[in-house]
Amino acid sequence: MRTLSFTAIAVLATVTLFGCGSASQSMQSADAGAIPDWFTSIPKDPAVFYAANTQVSQDLQLAIDKATQGARTEISRMVETKITGLQARFTEETGTANNAQLLDMFTQANKSVVASSLTGSRVSKQKQMKDGNNWRAYVLVEYPTGAASAALAQRIKANDDLYTRFRASQTFKELDDEVKKYEESKKQ
Repeated sequence: MRTLSFTAIAVLATVTLFGCGSASQSMQSADAGAIPDWFTSIPKDPAVFYAANTQVSQDLQLAIDKATQGARTEISRMVETKITGLQARFTEETGTANNAQLLDMFTQANKSVVASSLTGSRVSKQKQMKDGNNWRAYVLVEYPTGAASAALAQRIKANDDLYTRFRASQTFKELDDEVKKYEESKKQ
């Protein structure tokens, strides 16, 4: 009986030791040379917002979904920054910085456009690779700046008071020009 107990303990100890030893070797990082060029050098184009992201998961589709969501979140930050800049220029130009109702309308338009940027964006490039026991997904998401401008202009036009004040500003002329360029590019 002692021999059987001793053998069982020895087998259990051996399995435990080998089990711990192999786990550290199974999680190897992806080769740095396998990182896509478009991930390390994100394209720059004044007509398009680009964002790259990478995520890891045991499930390939989940890694892709997480990376796509991360890139879209970054694009919405870019869109929000652009709209906030337009709002600041508009309020400075028209002297409406103290008009709470007008600022609230602009804020609502901003939120609406940022939300639409998540649905209007698209994955332009992606790459997946094995990373140890997991999958690593790289994605590049793009969103035309003209689409953001068009969504903002549409939202502003829906509010007569905001549209009347905004239409007379230089900021609106610039926004309108950008929307026209975007509409022309869609026709080609």
